[in-house]
Order: sequence, then C-alpha cells, then structure tokens
Amino acid sequence: MQELSLKYGCNPNQKPARVFARQGELPFTVLNGNPGYINLLDAFNSWQLVKELKEATGLPAAASFKHVSPAGAAVAVPLSPVLQQIYFVEGVELSPIATAYIRARGADRMSSYGDFVALSDECDAQTASFLLREVSDGIIAPSYSAEALEILRKKRNGNYLVIRIDPEYQPADLETKDVFGVTFEQQRNNIKIDESLLDRRPTKNQEIPADAVRDLIIALITLKYTQSNSVCYTKDGQAIGIGAGQQSRIHCTRLAGNKADVWLLRQHPKVLALPFKEGIRRPDRDNTIDVYISNEYEDVLADGAWQQFFTEQPEVLTEAEKKAWLAQAEGICLGSDAFFPFGDNIERAHKSGVAYIAQAGGSVRDDNVIETCDKYNIAMAFTGVRLFHH
Repeated sequence: MQELSLKYGCNPNQKPARVFARQGELPFTVLNGNPGYINLLDAFNSWQLVKELKEATGLPAAASFKHVSPAGAAVAVPLSPVLQQIYFVEGVELSPIATAYIRARGADRMSSYGDFVALSDECDAQTASFLLREVSDGIIAPSYSAEALEILRKKRNGNYLVIRIDPEYQPADLETKDVFGVTFEQQRNNIKIDESLLDRRPTKNQEIPADAVRDLIIALITLKYTQSNSVCYTKDGQAIGIGAGQQSRIHCTRLAGNKADVWLLRQHPKVLALPFKEGIRRPDRDNTIDVYISNEYEDVLADGAWQQFFTEQPEVLTEAEKKAWLAQAEGICLGSDAFFPFGDNIERAHKSGVAYIAQAGGSVRDDNVIETCDKYNIAMAFTGVRLFHH
C-alpha cells in the first residue's frame, strides 16, 4: 500500500487528505478505524518516542499524545503502593507494558483525555482492557495479541483506531514538508540520546545517581518529540509534567512545574482519602481531583457542588498544607530542549523538588544558571544538544 485516504486534514473543511509513500510501501497497517491527519501525526511522533525510550533504557515504554506533543511518557518501572492508588490499579499485578501505559496515562490525566497511545512492545489483553475504560482516540504498537485486538475493536462503537507499525522500518535520512506551497528539507533528527550527554557537569554538585540518569534520559527523549519550547519534569521512570509550545522558557518551566506539582499533590493523604460516590465517571473524578487541588475548590464548596461527587464534604487542602507537601519532594529531574537563559527557571524548578537538570547550555547567562543551581545544591549537566521540534 503506497497511499491511504484520510477522513480530513487538520480540520474537517480540509479535504481531501491523504498520506502516501513516495517509494515503497507505507510502514503501517490500519487494523481498525479510520485515521485522520492529526491521528497519524500523533501516531508517528509517539511511536518514535517509545521506540527510543525502549532502546535507551531496555524497558518497555508507553506514551500518551495530544496535538503532536506528549501528555505523558514512561517506562516499565514497578509502581509503589501510593502510585497504584492514584493510578487506580491497587492490588493488580501488571504486565511490564501495562505498567508503562498506566504510568504514561497517569502523568497528566486531564491532558490525556482523548489521547493517542503508543506502545514499544506488543499490546497485551491487560493493557487493552485498561485502554477500553479510558477516553482515547487510537493506539499504535508493533503488534497486538489476538485477545487485545478483540478488546480494542469493541471500543468507540467499533471505531477505535488501531495501527500496527513495522518495528523494523527506517525512514530516509532526509525529510521534507510543505508550508505555504514551499518545500522544506532537512536531515532527520537522528541524534542518539544516552548517558554520554550527561558527562559535562559544571555545577559544584556533580553526583547524579543511576535512577536520575535514567530519568534525565527519559526527559530528553520526551522533549525530542515535544513541540518547542519545551521542558519536562521526570521521576521514577516517567514524565510528571510537560510544558510544550510556549514562546518563553520560563513559562514552559512554570507550566510543566505546575503539572508536576499536581502529580505530587495527588499523593497527599487528603487527596487519597477523598470520599467519592460510587459510579462517578472517570473524567468527572479526574476533573474533581484537579479542582480540589487547585485554588478554586473553596468556591466550589461554597455553593454545595461537592454533593455531586462526594458522600460527605471533604476538608479543604490548604495552601499551607500544599506548600509543606511540595517542600518534601526530592529527587525530581528536569530536562529542557534548549538552554536556560536565566536563573529564574532554576528557582521555579527548585519549588517542585528538582535535584537534577539536563539542558543544552550555551547561554550568555550560563554563569547565573550555574550559580542558582549551586545555591540549591542541584546537579546539572550541559548536554550541548538542542532538541527543538516543530
């Protein structure tokens, strides 16, 4: 197959739309559903991300994509009891690929609503069963078990998009795209991200333990497929906050840091003890947790809206309690797709427990950034590599 017609382009008025291979066959097969233009952009970007995560870490990997940027990315690191609780898989023995998926989907559940999923390994029945209960547009993986495929074909009234990618496919070194009738051509971003990128450490603290090295590599690979400017916080084998597509790097750092804070606050005892009513829909539960953690919750309490979701009125999670909880966060990693121009990014990262940083370096204010890291005993590596993605 050299050509595939699509539902439409980026928007329904953009018809006709298609994808095609100039030479040879298309490297994927649609097993179920009818893809759109953005579906395939998400599919191909997310597949490259999980493929590289698997190659770099040796662990099965998963990603949750929305609008050509990841909402979550993770490898198969076992879940702690608290993470099992916040990811709603308590007492479940997970397969490695299901573990990676649960982590990727759980990073930022609000952003993952209606996502596109990528798996580095075969989709098993357990992962498909978890996918069945989530709002999602499609999945790409190298293969599917017969039972998994049967489960996925039931999703979205039989229209769930299921794509099988050829894991051996290697694209051409040069890539092109058309913008405004003009064709752009460039070398594909084939840079390999591994531990060697973390060798240059200009800070006083140069100690980066093995788990943090892994998490920094996860952050950098995630950023390679995130719309720029972008920043990624990681912990325990997964992204916990991604800031994508911002014009200012400090805004990326704040956006991703706020998401990381929500991930951390979801583990607060008051959040874990929220008395949800039986039968609350998953998206409603996720939205309610987000509101509870935010500054909006006291307004919601005032009009009694809590009664829609809870069996009894929860205590407010105060600003002092939030600050105290976040203050005990430690060992969090931060990657940036380009250099930090000012120390204000480090100041914001410190508020979310960041202890290890990987960034390109090369700013005229590198000295200020290094000084700010030293102020908080943060270990930082200069990778010398920019990872812009557009």
